[in-house]
Amino acid sequence: MEFQKIHNKGQAQLFRNSYLEYLTKTHPLVIWGMYLPVLILLPYYSINSVGIAGITTCLVYLGGMFFWTFTEYILHRFAFHHHPSTEKGKRINYVLHGNHHEYPRDKERLFMPAVPSLIIASIFFITFYFILGKYAFAFFPGFMLGYLIYGSMHYAIHAWNPPFKWMKGLWRNHHLHHYKHADMGFGVSSTLWDHVFGTMFDLKKEKEDKEKVKELMFTK
Repeated sequence: MEFQKIHNKGQAQLFRNSYLEYLTKTHPLVIWGMYLPVLILLPYYSINSVGIAGITTCLVYLGGMFFWTFTEYILHRFAFHHHPSTEKGKRINYVLHGNHHEYPRDKERLFMPAVPSLIIASIFFITFYFILGKYAFAFFPGFMLGYLIYGSMHYAIHAWNPPFKWMKGLWRNHHLHHYKHADMGFGVSSTLWDHVFGTMFDLKKEKEDKEKVKELMFTK
């Protein structure tokens, strides 16, 4: 997924149909508002209606959050950065993720839009319920909180400087992913799996290009 020119202004046109084009855009607060009831009500339902103990619900919830970090890495590496050979495959890849690499400052496409997000989330819930049974009611909201943290981190990395020094590695890893080597640095909310699978940049050897970093930042 390499482009001759990375555009730091504007956005890609993905569909000619204006309605479809509108559905490819969203704002983080829309997605948070959409899933916030899930994060709160499903754990409550797990404890009060399904009968899972509170401490067990909390542990399973945390397990869902941790599992998201692995899912994030796998999806980013093997789905979003799949290298299709057919024109149709390349088109799908561009719609899913390639447009973000060509227009990394398009803040309307830093979160998965509402409609595909709901469809994919439903598939995950059904899968978790099939595997985990009643524990899915605690696992799924934790998983979705992990997703929302990831999405918010992704937005922040493209919008602001790291608020804490210990977070600088996340920012650097993702900036290098965009501007140096797109087939490394797949972790966004965590670099754990990049370390595990050997796709982590050696940040000690990577010279920081402040101008390139500025290009990823929103000025307003």
